[in-house]
Amino acid sequence: MNDATGKLAALVRAYLLRRYAILFFTLLSTFMLSPILSALKFSGALVEWMLAASLLAAILPVNAVRNHPRLLVGLGLIWLARPLTNWSGHEVISALVPGIWATIGLVAAGAALRFAMRADQVDAEHLYAALSAYLLAGIYFGLFYWVLEQVSPGTFTATRQFSKTSALYFSFVTLATLGYGDITPSADVARGLAIVEGVGGQLFLAVLVARLVSLYSKPANQSS
Repeated sequence: MNDATGKLAALVRAYLLRRYAILFFTLLSTFMLSPILSALKFSGALVEWMLAASLLAAILPVNAVRNHPRLLVGLGLIWLARPLTNWSGHEVISALVPGIWATIGLVAAGAALRFAMRADQVDAEHLYAALSAYLLAGIYFGLFYWVLEQVSPGTFTATRQFSKTSALYFSFVTLATLGYGDITPSADVARGLAIVEGVGGQLFLAVLVARLVSLYSKPANQSS
């Protein structure tokens, strides 16, 4: 028993040392595999499970969740609520759970950004936190856009069906301020969110990159 406990404690310590690296590669896998699975006509449920796994990886590094197991249990219940709401057959209710996922994911993005900004010196974990914050924002803004379209059809005008993959595509195009134009927000709330995401993406590059570069170029014995 003591040996098993020791191994579990060692595993937890190893995770805490590399928590944002694990998060980054989980998000990167979700980001890359989602369009591939969609092109191969896999079930949308598989993409949702990938989003849920990314959300779990995103919230585990947050101190408030790690230090309060009840919050983690509550998030687990929200995760399990998705199949039940799908079973209800009510599209609006079914879309509410991904909306909660999206909100939690954006809060986790803020926590990752805060962790990166509070660095005294640049290391791999802070870089992974910064990259994770960017991917979290893109993925969960996209999920939020999809929820808006489910709750209020016609929120977005698209040349094809506005799927989860389309929502992720629109989100990252907005975050990078590319503006292809094949998907456009029609409702004011969607346009407002797109403005927030586009401006946030530019501020991310301008402020965070400058912060990390300044820390990298600072002498090791100089405090922040």
